[in-house]
Amino acid sequence: MKIRTEEATYEKLHKRLEAAKNKKPKKIKKPSRLLRGIAYSLSKMEVSKANFTYDKIGMDALDKDEPCLILMNHSSFIDLEIAEYVFKDRPFHIICTLDGFVGKEGLLRSIGCIPTRKFITDPKLVKDMLYVTRELKESILMYPEASYSFDGTATPLPKTIGRLIKMLKVPVVMVRTYGAFLRDPLYNGLQVRDVDVSANVKYLLTPEDIRAKDSDTIQEIIEEEFTFDNFKIQLEKGIVVDESFRADYLNRVLYKCPSCMTEGKMIGKGTTLTCAACGKVYSMLESGRMSAKDGVTEYSHIPSWYKWERESVASEIDDGSYKLDIPVTIGALVDTKSLMMIGSGRLTHDISGFHLTGCDGKLDFTMKPKASYSLYADYYWYEIGDVICIGDYNVQYYCFPEVDIDLVAKTRLATEEIYKRCCK
Repeated sequence: MKIRTEEATYEKLHKRLEAAKNKKPKKIKKPSRLLRGIAYSLSKMEVSKANFTYDKIGMDALDKDEPCLILMNHSSFIDLEIAEYVFKDRPFHIICTLDGFVGKEGLLRSIGCIPTRKFITDPKLVKDMLYVTRELKESILMYPEASYSFDGTATPLPKTIGRLIKMLKVPVVMVRTYGAFLRDPLYNGLQVRDVDVSANVKYLLTPEDIRAKDSDTIQEIIEEEFTFDNFKIQLEKGIVVDESFRADYLNRVLYKCPSCMTEGKMIGKGTTLTCAACGKVYSMLESGRMSAKDGVTEYSHIPSWYKWERESVASEIDDGSYKLDIPVTIGALVDTKSLMMIGSGRLTHDISGFHLTGCDGKLDFTMKPKASYSLYADYYWYEIGDVICIGDYNVQYYCFPEVDIDLVAKTRLATEEIYKRCCK
């Protein structure tokens, strides 16, 4: 999948930004039954390739026409197809990131999609959700993690989910998928594996539950539902991933060598992960475990390796040595017409937040640590490249590193750890 881009000057970006600010928000409409039907047919074909099955838990208590909030974990692109397939008889709207609307806003709005900005305060989103549930009396599908998992475990959730549920006052349904991450993990470069996918669809909270519980208790319930470890499940259930490319680009997640401590020199290729600095080689087994070809295996469990990387970043932050300072190619998004490629610049990140400069000195943007609890970061984003996205409600800057080193995962970890320290 690609995104519409155009070369643009900073002046053109500024004009588009002002036009977008003054544009009247589009009113949300009911999804087109015809287009939803087409979406279901296409989704059915795709999920059948994954031998998809699902179990309903307590769903008989939810009326067919009763609006609800559907929360779903986010593992891969098949998540959207699963939702269309499972909820084919229930009119629902999908909370989608704004970049997904570029070049196809009319189509996505016709099937019920609602645009928002990832990890950025969006005051209009809550109003849109209230309008859907109260005025249109239809359901909403939301991926509260906002981004795909890097290491197969849950990404941080916003601490406002409990308050949102109290505000909406509609039942909550939880969809938990199994196998979706193992079938198509984000790091693996869009290479799909032969893994079956299933899901549990559970009626999680009734209106009575929501009235009786405070927002903190509801938050705890949701966070517990989003506690999982796909690699652990793979091992426990004996799921075999025997594709010869299973370790391709694993360096995007496991970017630091636990043997020599060098960062950005790991090479994931075929079934192995090799450190180009010290030469140590790790095999990715069919069980999803890592095993050193020679010497000790520091971390056989990928999420444990990733956790160690997080702890290493946290130590750098605490001792004052953490610093990102790289040249980047900059894309800017202010509307759904196109991603405006506005040239090169420099992106820095430290305990004080992000600072982006460029466009011959015309662009100077800062984002403080408290602005976001996590980071919109992705691998091979729309087939352009690895990306770090910062911004505010009006404009998002997509920064593509111009260095041959894996930075995305570490920057996301650093963002989350700095946020924790600034918002204690």
